Amino acid sequence: MTKSSLAVIGKGRLTDELVALGREKGLDVAHLHDATAIAPTTQFVIDTENGGDDKKRAVLQRLDASLPAPGIIVTSCLRFSTTLMASWVKKPERVVGFATFYPVKDRKLVELAPGLRTLDKSVEQTEQLFKNLGKESVRVKDAPGLTFPRILSLIVNEAARSLEEDVASAEEIDIAMRLGVNYPQGPLRWADQIGLDEVLAVLEGLQRETGDDRYRPATLLKKLVTAGYLGETSGKGFYSHNEGQVKS
Repeated sequence: MTKSSLAVIGKGRLTDELVALGREKGLDVAHLHDATAIAPTTQFVIDTENGGDDKKRAVLQRLDASLPAPGIIVTSCLRFSTTLMASWVKKPERVVGFATFYPVKDRKLVELAPGLRTLDKSVEQTEQLFKNLGKESVRVKDAPGLTFPRILSLIVNEAARSLEEDVASAEEIDIAMRLGVNYPQGPLRWADQIGLDEVLAVLEGLQRETGDDRYRPATLLKKLVTAGYLGETSGKGFYSHNEGQVKS
């Protein structure tokens, strides 16, 4: 991979971490704040945006118009399937979905999902990109959230329901799951680390795509995100950091 061949667009800790990881691995990485400000030497753009339909569509369409061929768009598919997102652009064959949660340093694996019109060579080149970043990758079925984010978001959602129904406190739920099933940390504190908005994006995407009520976000989770309580980044989430827990 040549210098200046990777750009990362988005906000938040996942974006910052991907930029830092690329530079640590010897790549000259551009951190974009404008989807039209792409250098002509760019081979890959990693897009971490997980906002709603209009916002995500606008970012991808600007990237598609600005990224020189044969550059590849590697886009977060926490909220939307790759096939759906690729349908919004003129060159769907170069769109590859990926999914992971912050912090990337704790993830040995990144999941990739080709859309129905994604070329194999686009996926192969994306696999090499993540190998250059020190990560293994695996191809999975195209759906919002892919595998690990989907499963963890469901666990967080059930924990949030237990909290809002006063089954137990946030700390008690986390202790039960950490010690009972040997999780690295409890689901509510884990969600605060990831970002509650990211968890909500997965659940909303799955509910919209499948119509299955099991993906319906817990009321408490939606309330916290609406209030701007996203977890560690905002100082409050399921826990008010340094002050104790937030309750419904």
